[in-house]
Amino acid sequence: MSVKSNEKPLASLSLDLDNRWSYLKIHGDAGWEEHPSYLDIVVPRFLDIFRRRGLEITVFVVGQDAALPKNHAALRAIADAGHDIGNHSFEHEPWMNEATKEQVHAELARAEQAIEGATGVCPQGFRGPGFACSENILTALSERDYLYDASTFPTYMGPIARFYYFMTTRLDAEKKAERKTLFGGVRDGLRPVKPYKWTLGEARLLEIPVTTLPGLKVPIHLSYVLYLATFSPALAGAYFETAARVCRATGTELSLLLHPLDFLGGEDAPDLAFFPAMNVDSARKLPVVERALDILQRHFRVVSMAEHARHLLARGDLPSRAPDFATA
Repeated sequence: MSVKSNEKPLASLSLDLDNRWSYLKIHGDAGWEEHPSYLDIVVPRFLDIFRRRGLEITVFVVGQDAALPKNHAALRAIADAGHDIGNHSFEHEPWMNEATKEQVHAELARAEQAIEGATGVCPQGFRGPGFACSENILTALSERDYLYDASTFPTYMGPIARFYYFMTTRLDAEKKAERKTLFGGVRDGLRPVKPYKWTLGEARLLEIPVTTLPGLKVPIHLSYVLYLATFSPALAGAYFETAARVCRATGTELSLLLHPLDFLGGEDAPDLAFFPAMNVDSARKLPVVERALDILQRHFRVVSMAEHARHLLARGDLPSRAPDFATA
């Protein structure tokens, strides 16, 4: 499928709807079992920002949140606003890549049932919590007829992020070992930035990576941009503008990742102060997010991940790649 020179290239926009309890759980903090939520605060906030820009994105929902009636109004509002709904697992455990194929099938089915019950939408795409990905996960997704996976994060910085994360926790050695693959490893940086198809025997599954800066493969998603903004908002804006231009120049159809904390300030969730940029109030964070979204729309035609996936599959010119996951 050819693209006219005067048309903007596609970019997809997605949000991993990690809830308050999931951050506390990964961090090893008490109280997560009660599943505290901030969805009633963050969902209306980001829906307003997307509505004002005419954006329809993909929101990856955690099944455990969808299973709780207290979250149904917020989750239904996302679907009612026209946004695509993806599967972000049921338990939101970043060590999901250690699961057997049978365990993955059970996790996916449980999440699908809860998400469809809460939103009325059956997910077509999946993103692993903490970028968890494995051949078992990909095979299960293919067998369940998913349109795409979006779990790979091609950067060499995963071990650095994991080291920083461990430094901010009081996890014991057992819990750290459980989280040993969180954020991926150096091997992840060797993977492509552009979409491709996984070869799974006779089957193929579309992979849309979370875009990192072509060449250097450093993160460009909004949480990273907001961290830079704690030093200089102007620097953060210039960095994202440069990233968008580099993606266009290299023919990279940017797939940008958002998180709820991008729309929340320290006043909204003081118990998450350990997360980068959560020491900044929302009045300072939101203008950075809105500027980045404006930059993205200036350079790209922004669509949901499901629409992006359909365009990619219709073109039929994607390279294939065999699974390359480390074995225990």
